[in-house]
Amino acid sequence: MKKKNQLLKAFMVAAAVSISGAAMSQVEIGIRAGANFSNTALKDANDKKVDTKLNPGWHAGVTFDIPVADEFYVQPGALFSTKGYKTDNSYFDGNANTNSKVTASYIEVPVNLLYKPELGSGKLLLGVGPYVAYGVGGKWDSKFSSGNTSISTDGSVEFKGDYDDRSGGDKRVYGKPFDAGANLLFGYEFANKLSFQLNGQLGLLNAKAKNDPRYNSVKNTGFGISVGYKF
Repeated sequence: MKKKNQLLKAFMVAAAVSISGAAMSQVEIGIRAGANFSNTALKDANDKKVDTKLNPGWHAGVTFDIPVADEFYVQPGALFSTKGYKTDNSYFDGNANTNSKVTASYIEVPVNLLYKPELGSGKLLLGVGPYVAYGVGGKWDSKFSSGNTSISTDGSVEFKGDYDDRSGGDKRVYGKPFDAGANLLFGYEFANKLSFQLNGQLGLLNAKAKNDPRYNSVKNTGFGISVGYKF
């Protein structure tokens, strides 16, 4: 009886490994890279919307298409992505008559539900899902103008939970490091596994650092275009 139980357990383990291996063999690993056109929805200390402009950037990383049903996939990924904004006011560095560009760098993990129906010789791509991200640094530059005087400065971006912990010198606080929100994507995957897609993103968390006197709200937004390839 004991021997039969051992054989049954061995069979179950072998079956589980076999099923797991078969499932993993269906996972499509891909790479993706492209351009970001990011912005940051800012509200000042009086809860008034700050006028900001798009800041071009880029993203790159890997994705994993895991089949869950016919034509449906769960697609987690890991990306390096730059975000941020441009502004014609003094909200970032505290100086009047200053034009600033702020680029914030994130490690981002999206998890999309992907619908891939066949269309022509390839597949349509429709996806939606959440993302989480963690800020790892960045850079800023500003140009101060007054009459015939023009002064350019630059430095690095930091992520801090508390604005009172900010560093001095050329370092500026962007906000809290943790971010999360929603993704939306639309694209097409060709028969040769090359794909193109449009991406939209809406930050849902207020990333304002505690005690930051400049803002009441900091939320990342943006859209972009990607080129991908599945192996």
